[in-house]
Amino acid sequence: MKTWIAVASLLASFAGASLAQDVTPHAIDIPPWFANTFLDFREDVADAAREGKRLMVYVGQDGCPYCRKLMTANFSQRAIVETARRSFVAIALNLWGDRETTWIDGRTMSEKALAVELGVQFTPTMLFLDEAGKVVVRLDGYWPPQRFGAALDYVAGKREHEEPLADWLARHVTEKASPTLHDEPFFLPPPYDLARRAGGRPLAVIFETVDCPGCDELHREGFRRADVLAEVRRFDVVRYSLASPAPLVTPDGRATTASAWARELGVAYTPSIVFFAPDGREVFRIGAYLRPFHLASSFAYVADASYRAEPSFQRWLQARAERLRAAGQKVDLWE
Repeated sequence: MKTWIAVASLLASFAGASLAQDVTPHAIDIPPWFANTFLDFREDVADAAREGKRLMVYVGQDGCPYCRKLMTANFSQRAIVETARRSFVAIALNLWGDRETTWIDGRTMSEKALAVELGVQFTPTMLFLDEAGKVVVRLDGYWPPQRFGAALDYVAGKREHEEPLADWLARHVTEKASPTLHDEPFFLPPPYDLARRAGGRPLAVIFETVDCPGCDELHREGFRRADVLAEVRRFDVVRYSLASPAPLVTPDGRATTASAWARELGVAYTPSIVFFAPDGREVFRIGAYLRPFHLASSFAYVADASYRAEPSFQRWLQARAERLRAAGQKVDLWE
């Protein structure tokens, strides 16, 4: 028997959404059609599969404007909700929660420990699991409705067996934006030898596309902010089109092309920024929509090598925001 049937019936008797928050406290209000289960993901995957569905796991937290945007913008759209309810069993987790979970491998841990185990750095993070419990698509951060809906269609149609998500998005997402890429004076020019050397600077690799509203906003707002630019100047910065055939040498010294490297890195969202330490290791990445405060913070997190002492970007970010406020600076997460 499905583990959520009894709870779902009870919810229906007591006005759904309110009781869902009482029985299963989440970091933010979630739609009443999200399932309440015992958080044994082995059972949840199996129960979903018997219904011909897949598992969609949402990780959120209090005070997260991107989580609220997901709930109010994405999950208010009929097509998205219909696809989600038809093809997925949706489960919500709190990034800092204490409820007990059992992951696919049988290990038991709290929600917050599972978030660490899964390497959650941004909220919302969405994990889509197949019938065997494998994560087939992961969205680290907020994706606007059109791209999010296309990603849902991709997973619901089991397209991962046919093509990368990036290729699917390129064909199924049409957005009105600039038909050309934007340049910045701090972009490195070709030839692109990105091999890192001892004592060098960290590297930020930006992948963009044309007809990309988020790319336009990155240049129009993000790269015009003094606090963002102050952090960007601490990096070597290079930008590629996601489909560019430009030859390059990767940070670890391999010859390839920009498009092949993007595919190797699994870049699907644009703009994405992949950060590399001076020793050539990838240490962080942005693969979703971000406002300037989080953009500047991401650059600072890598430039200061804060990931060494604090592997949780969210914990580091909270501490940074508190320091800035204590110094009398305004901190607006959505500004």
